[in-house]
Amino acid sequence: MDNGWRYLDIKKLSLAGVVVSLGIVFGDLGTSPLYVMRAIVTGGREFNELLIYGSMSCIFWTLTIQTTLKYVLITMRADNKGEGGIYALFALMKRKPSWVAILTMVGASALLADGVITPAITVTSSIEGLKLYNPEIPVIAIVLLIFAVLFLMQQYGTNIVGSSFGPIMLLWFSMLSILGFGQLIQHPEVLKALNPYYSVLFLTKYPGGFILLGSVFLATTGAEALYSDLGHCGLKNIRISWLFVKTALVLNYLGQCAWLINKGGLQSEVNPFYGIMPGWFLIPGIFIATAAAIIASQALISGSYTLISEAISLNFWPKLRILNPTSMKGQVYVPYVNWFLWIACSFVVVFFRESSNMEAAYGLSITLTMIMTTLLLSFYLYQKGTDYRLILLLLVVYLTIEGSFLVANLHKFINGGWFTLLLASLFFLIMFGWYFGRKLKNRYVTFVNLDKYVELFKLLADDKSVPKYATNLVYIVRANNPDQVESKVIQSIFHKQPKRASTYWFICVDRTDEPDTFEYRVTHIIPGILIRIDFYLGFKVEPKINLYFREVLEDMVESGEINLESSFDSLRKHGFPSDFLYILIDRVMSRDYQLLKKENITLLLHNISRLFCISDVTALNLDATNTIEEKVPIIVNQPITQRIYRMYNDE
Repeated sequence: MDNGWRYLDIKKLSLAGVVVSLGIVFGDLGTSPLYVMRAIVTGGREFNELLIYGSMSCIFWTLTIQTTLKYVLITMRADNKGEGGIYALFALMKRKPSWVAILTMVGASALLADGVITPAITVTSSIEGLKLYNPEIPVIAIVLLIFAVLFLMQQYGTNIVGSSFGPIMLLWFSMLSILGFGQLIQHPEVLKALNPYYSVLFLTKYPGGFILLGSVFLATTGAEALYSDLGHCGLKNIRISWLFVKTALVLNYLGQCAWLINKGGLQSEVNPFYGIMPGWFLIPGIFIATAAAIIASQALISGSYTLISEAISLNFWPKLRILNPTSMKGQVYVPYVNWFLWIACSFVVVFFRESSNMEAAYGLSITLTMIMTTLLLSFYLYQKGTDYRLILLLLVVYLTIEGSFLVANLHKFINGGWFTLLLASLFFLIMFGWYFGRKLKNRYVTFVNLDKYVELFKLLADDKSVPKYATNLVYIVRANNPDQVESKVIQSIFHKQPKRASTYWFICVDRTDEPDTFEYRVTHIIPGILIRIDFYLGFKVEPKINLYFREVLEDMVESGEINLESSFDSLRKHGFPSDFLYILIDRVMSRDYQLLKKENITLLLHNISRLFCISDVTALNLDATNTIEEKVPIIVNQPITQRIYRMYNDE
């Protein structure tokens, strides 16, 4: 997904943009010929022309209806300022009821689970081709070595090798086309498989044909990545490059079908993808396939970083440390996610051992993502006022198709599908606990009007009997109204321990639904004493609040609004700047109050999610040496049903 490119340079339609799109967008979808036809043939009850023609017809029409029509032509039009993906679709919603948030969590969780299984199956499938050259090749060891190098290099960014991804994938798709066409001309009759009649015949007449839809679905598992990578490459580049990619994929699938018919089935369990290669080309072909598999893996890994960073921005995921390993716009690196993916991908390889075993674990989770996208897209179109008959048609057609794929994939549950569902469930529980736990705690947030405290701020700032806590006292607040602030802040300043300062600063960080918003506003509530700064940051902008606040101060000094010289005479003479102290307040639910059982469960999941969370100091990139974290109780107003009785000595 993010491969180190300067995305803004390739969003406009151009030859370079189309080539780059091949490397960023089509890795997962483009490497599916490595395992799809093998999965279908090995899963079929008997080998005959109906198996080949029928499955090929299903592949072609799945790529056409699911990938081309749904994603390339319809879904990708639902962009958020050029950004795509399930979180961007959520951000587009004007109304966001709880069920919409839950659908988004399910889809994102399944997409993250897919990010674990895809690198494992693609790299293993490519390396297994070496067994045709030497059956004793240690495939697992080689794959684990590739993963070690791949995941270790993530912390340095991918811009060094990223520029080669597009040309390599161009070579890959060209190879797919040539190899497929070479077999197709030997058995051109296979072209009749493009007739949808064979799809119907396959599903109704071939024994177990419907169940084989689970294997057919593997041909379109990367379609969701097209939408997620919309912001990286641009709509026009993706659409144009898809014409080339689809042609290459269809030609290769047709070539594998022709080879299978000519051979009368699998020969000594040879993967038909490698079977269509001439003997002299086997080693170069395996090398190119491995390079394509690594690029596909990189796309899923980078995509997982982006997905998590967007989830954090939209409060779907606990705060994690997010780094920018290069100066390239949009490239992020999440250490926690990187090490988790390394362990999880390596576990999949060791546990399943062969790519044919991984096929059972693959596809089930991503079906859920596609269904969630269909539901969310329909609700978004409803909010936009689209004709309800078109929305209903969209729902009926795609829920039928994707529901059929889901039922077919559920037959994989025992043989490996449980693994990705287990991963997706764990991701979902973290998101659910974090998102709804925050909402539960925010329900008990109370706000006060600042106009009631204006005189008190002035008096405290001048009260010499109270030791000065800091010259500039900075609070991170969440009140959207500049005339209000959370009562916990007032409690911290006046009640808990009076904190005298020359100037009080309220900083509010507003994460906007637009991806690249980067603005701020200054409000002088009490000139020289109480100042509020509102940062408006897009959900893809890293919240470096310490840096941004320093830039705001520089602007305000330049405009003459403030003076940042030290308030202490001895230090001011030597040019020392004014001192600043940040205070973060964490609200803790008191054990004195009874919550509903479902609320207790939500709060438990929230507290578990917090185990993965970094502190606000790290998340907001504040200076830890100048930051204090306080805890205040969450006050829940509950009626007292029984009051404790006082006993007197004469009783």
